[in-house]
Amino acid sequence: MEPTHHSPTVLSYAESVLELAEEAGQAEAVGAELGSVAQVLEQNPTFARFLADPGISHAERDRVLGDAFGGGHASPLVWNFIRVLNVKGKLGLLPDVIAAYGDLYDEKHGKVEVDVTVARRLTVDELEQVRQRVGAALKKDAVVHQYVDESLIGGMVLRVGDRLIDGSVKGQLQAIRTQMLAQRPQ
Repeated sequence: MEPTHHSPTVLSYAESVLELAEEAGQAEAVGAELGSVAQVLEQNPTFARFLADPGISHAERDRVLGDAFGGGHASPLVWNFIRVLNVKGKLGLLPDVIAAYGDLYDEKHGKVEVDVTVARRLTVDELEQVRQRVGAALKKDAVVHQYVDESLIGGMVLRVGDRLIDGSVKGQLQAIRTQMLAQRPQ
């Protein structure tokens, strides 16, 4: 997902945290830490709902947040950021802000997420070749995620952001079929 798909409010918070993290020389570490926070929220949906619930006071949430992230459990920058979101009543945006932070960081550092779907699992060397070729074509550092779909028969399907490149045998056969059906006499 590209940063433009996030709301202005989410982007504003993400940009602020990224700027502070970069000033401190901790952008990568903060990104990893925020990723851990996102994991905690994902694995504990009740906790995530509690943080987003507008019926719970800031003070009560702050107490629970302090138990979870305060006292050295989180870096000062991340802990202060979470507290700011709490005071502003925006903790429900935390997962989106974390995702936007990752997107902004990747964009700024020339990284691009690429999903590669293949008929059979690629070896480490083959996957590295795909990463290098896609990265060279896009002039970015490709971060490749591999998925297997045996129905592709062969070849691969690449997804970069909202672009899909279908180089699978299945896709080629479907294109030929469509062409043949379009050319047959009516």
